[in-house]
Amino acid sequence: MTLEIEGPPLARRAVVHRTAQEKRDDRRAAAGRRQAALHVLLVTLVWLVSVPFLLGWALLGDERQAGTLVFAAMLSVVLPFTGAVVATRSGLFFTGGAYAMLTLAMVLPAITMVRAG
Repeated sequence: MTLEIEGPPLARRAVVHRTAQEKRDDRRAAAGRRQAALHVLLVTLVWLVSVPFLLGWALLGDERQAGTLVFAAMLSVVLPFTGAVVATRSGLFFTGGAYAMLTLAMVLPAITMVRAG
């Protein structure tokens, strides 16, 4: 009677030890992504507040000024693009892509705002 064990003999498993520098780099990268996410959030909040405010001011105010509508149209395209650039440069590629698509989606409303003025 023979006893056969199939497979390779037991071998040492590769153990990976991370250096202190790698751990610091990971913490620094996480802090940079968090900072970029906060900057994108700030740009988004400015965009969500300023564009409707400017539109309301231009359309409902006592003095209709075409320059205000043009400025609102410009902000409605430039601010999402700024969010896309900040996110992409910081390695948040999905967020950057989403903001790039939002920029493209805001072109038609911006053209409509300019033509309304």
